[in-house]
Amino acid sequence: MWIVYALLAAVFAALTSVLAKIGIENVNSHLATAIRTVVVLVLAWLIVWMTGAHQGVKVISTKSWVFLCLSGAATGLSWLCFYKALQIGDVSRVTAIDKSSLVLTILFAAMFLGEPLSAKVVIGVLLITIGTLIMMF
Repeated sequence: MWIVYALLAAVFAALTSVLAKIGIENVNSHLATAIRTVVVLVLAWLIVWMTGAHQGVKVISTKSWVFLCLSGAATGLSWLCFYKALQIGDVSRVTAIDKSSLVLTILFAAMFLGEPLSAKVVIGVLLITIGTLIMMF
């Protein structure tokens, strides 16, 4: 089932970039990010309340709170940078660079989480890096 959710995430991420490029025309990129964030916030809390997940807030550990907040800050900074880049660059080039975060994610997961780097993963990372560089120039 995780594959279905991952594929849906990819489809929605692709739509996000194209819809944002259209919507950001003549709008300050930081304002556009703030509007997007409010929509995400409302949608996320609506789903939390509809599924009853809000009851789990009481049992979240301090460690989880800290890392979820850090993740949120990283997301916000990523979105601010992405929207600014999207406003002044081509969608295909901006998103190619943005999605190359996969390479950094794999490297960070190996360094901080101890996830293994198999030969297949290393080859994939190299191919993604080469593909991103080709699309940039």
